[in-house]
Amino acid sequence: MARAPTSLVLFALCALVVGCADLEARRSYRAGTEALDRGESQRAVAELERAAALAPEISAIQNHLGIAYEETGRTDDALLAYQRAVDLDCDNRAAESNLRELRARRVDEPRPDDLRSSPDGEEPNTGQGASR
Repeated sequence: MARAPTSLVLFALCALVVGCADLEARRSYRAGTEALDRGESQRAVAELERAAALAPEISAIQNHLGIAYEETGRTDDALLAYQRAVDLDCDNRAAESNLRELRARRVDEPRPDDLRSSPDGEEPNTGQGASR
């Protein structure tokens, strides 16, 4: 009986493992997307992070992960995920739009430093003309 060459066996095992990882990534992506649809943002993050770990090259996963991050208030992570999605697929219009819109919203948001006032109720010190 002839035996298969070791390289052929290794190739078959690698294909099987990659296929399983791809199947798990798809399952996690689908579960994460469904969780987003139900408003379960924390669950969506967990599922989509798993999908992204298994298939980091899939732009749609990164885009949905960005949405989930944004819904949980993790805007820095959302920006990174949207940027990865666009980097992976420059034709991903949804990710491009999400990235552009989040950047625009962040520019319009007040920074925490802008909201602070001094303990005596005076205007915050901007550093202009201040002396110690």
